[in-house]
Amino acid sequence: MEIDWIYGLIGGLMIGAAAATFLLFNGRIMGASGLLGGLVDGTGRGNWTERAAFIGALVAVPAAVTLFTGQPDTHLTSNVAVIIAAGLLVGIGTRLANGCTSGHGVCGISRLSLRGIVATVFYLLGGGLTVLAFRHVLEVI
Repeated sequence: MEIDWIYGLIGGLMIGAAAATFLLFNGRIMGASGLLGGLVDGTGRGNWTERAAFIGALVAVPAAVTLFTGQPDTHLTSNVAVIIAAGLLVGIGTRLANGCTSGHGVCGISRLSLRGIVATVFYLLGGGLTVLAFRHVLEVI
């Protein structure tokens, strides 16, 4: 089995375990965009330390893994404007969809939530169409 598949499996298990732990201890769904959004717009003041710790771990753990395994080959574009635009569009999209891959995809589908399943189908289709348009039509990435 290729090492990339093993990394994906390990990452998926870590995300699933984090989601289950978050739900078990907090009684709430682990949605990264909602946790970050609450920090940004101020609605998460009541539990800001928990939110900040979670977001900090989202940054720190991949950085720590990179120290041990080396920089992954992501095939990411070197066009900084495209990277910034992509990040902003993903942020706007997660707010419009009231969730992201961790909230709708991981937690929603695992709870058989129709809303989570429908949202996941649409953001996967949207992502696929975006890659198709930007890579093959516009040739930006």
